[in-house]
Amino acid sequence: MADNVYDAIVIGSGISGGWAAKELTEKGLKVLMLERGFDIEHIKGYTNTSKDPWEFPHRGGRTQEMIKDHPVLKRDYPLNEMNLEWWADEKECPYTEVKRFDWFRGYHVGGRSLLWGRQSYRWSDFDFEANAKDGIATDWPVRYKEIAPWYDYVEKFAGISGSKEGLPQLPDGEFMPPMDMTCVEKDVSTRINEHYK
Repeated sequence: MADNVYDAIVIGSGISGGWAAKELTEKGLKVLMLERGFDIEHIKGYTNTSKDPWEFPHRGGRTQEMIKDHPVLKRDYPLNEMNLEWWADEKECPYTEVKRFDWFRGYHVGGRSLLWGRQSYRWSDFDFEANAKDGIATDWPVRYKEIAPWYDYVEKFAGISGSKEGLPQLPDGEFMPPMDMTCVEKDVSTRINEHYK
């Protein structure tokens, strides 16, 4: 190992590290990627994906013990019995908060992007221009039209799911077909479309 020489070392195989390693190796660089956590084999590794809520002891929810053991994860969606093993154990891997910082740390190869359900939305001109319009912080040095081709490039490779809605605040992308809506979601969508045309 001491004789190995690398052009780049990438820490983490999530969407950022994974993309960096992909781009660097495709350009001919020798890359070492470091990762921790368990390996997830595509399809086989998603053991709870197709389970119904009644197949979990607590219907996929969280218990009082889980809330006590996971003070950060409990703040948002991550804490539930369907995916608990995918997150860093907060007792074994603590961090100190000077002020609140919700750091939901995955503990598996591939990073948190495996938990996004192929949902990753583009920023629009509303986002890129907000600081300048509101007169706060620092203005972005780029605008949506400059970033749009890069969104296209990444979405085609990553398989981002979505539907083209023509909304200026949520630009359309190079999407894979959207996931099916539940019967309740379809009903709500129909009612909204009827009301707002």
